[in-house]
Amino acid sequence: MEIKPYKKDHEYSYSLGAFPTVELLKTRPETVKQVILHSTFTDAENIKKLSAPHGIEVVVNDKLIQKLSDKENCFCIGVFSKYEDKLRNDRPHICLVNPGNMGNLGTIIRTAIGFGIKDMAIISPGADVFNPKTVRASMGAVFRMNIRYFESFEDYEKDFPEHEIFCFMLNANHTLEVGKTEHSLLYTLVFGNEATGLPDSFLTKGKSIIIPQSEEVDSLNITIAAGVGMYAFSSITNPKK
Repeated sequence: MEIKPYKKDHEYSYSLGAFPTVELLKTRPETVKQVILHSTFTDAENIKKLSAPHGIEVVVNDKLIQKLSDKENCFCIGVFSKYEDKLRNDRPHICLVNPGNMGNLGTIIRTAIGFGIKDMAIISPGADVFNPKTVRASMGAVFRMNIRYFESFEDYEKDFPEHEIFCFMLNANHTLEVGKTEHSLLYTLVFGNEATGLPDSFLTKGKSIIIPQSEEVDSLNITIAAGVGMYAFSSITNPKK
């Protein structure tokens, strides 16, 4: 196959760097089309060991590495086919409404996996989860996350009516209290766009929550807010049934 720099309408994408590529090989080997190594890469044997059981081709091509990556320290690239996921209805979710930044999206995905949340809904329009910038920012955690795009939040609600909704907003009706915010085993944490947050219509979607902060800043960065919210909910040891 001819491998070109990434475009959203391509049927394939890349994991830029050794760590994301190892995660790709460990978690989604069936999607991998090829692994490209730089001639100076020092961990080639490990990549070949992970690739061999699945018949994945490993090639050395310095020029292609340079063509596909805008980072000078990239020595390993995994080429994989895009895929579709289904969200599980027996686990908590995180929902991002119109996320705009690929780096932030990748960071939130990695944080969610760190706190044990493995299902993510994205309300369109939203940043491209398969963009190499997202994949790299997640450090390959994106391959451990089930992700599905929805045309509207209402479409998401129809598919998961049993999930208890918590919307994180600056004008919320409730304050987040770590260890005191009761929730069911099935919950969805909802966060808005980096620039605008969630619209007021989300005040009537489940329970609205604000993260307490000083008045010296107008709001927390979306990646920080999502991390705080996920930590608070994952730290609850006795959620209500």
